[in-house]
Amino acid sequence: MDSQARIWLALAALEGLIAVAAGAFGAHGASDPAAKEWLRTGAQYQMVHALAVFAAWSVWKTGAVAAAVSAWLFLAGALVFGGTLYLMALGAPRWLGAVTPVGGLMLLGGWAVLAWAVFRS
Repeated sequence: MDSQARIWLALAALEGLIAVAAGAFGAHGASDPAAKEWLRTGAQYQMVHALAVFAAWSVWKTGAVAAAVSAWLFLAGALVFGGTLYLMALGAPRWLGAVTPVGGLMLLGGWAVLAWAVFRS
């Protein structure tokens, strides 16, 4: 496996690890109902998009070069979306909730780019 593949797959795996940790903390460590919900939502979206990075990488390796853009959007979007929710659950200011949709837009963009990449390949 080349170094580029190792990096992409490791980043996707780390994203999945963070999602599991956040979900577990929400289920067992958080007592505030809002915090539990933020952790659950962030973990769900982050896990789905960790798997989406694997899919985008697979599509990219078939020759659809634009799929690399979708993988970056999935990684960054999941970190922004989940990260802002995780930070609020841990006590950060609630104005971070205004940043969460930026991550959601990145995730939507990732799906749009992936669809375009597959269609064009």
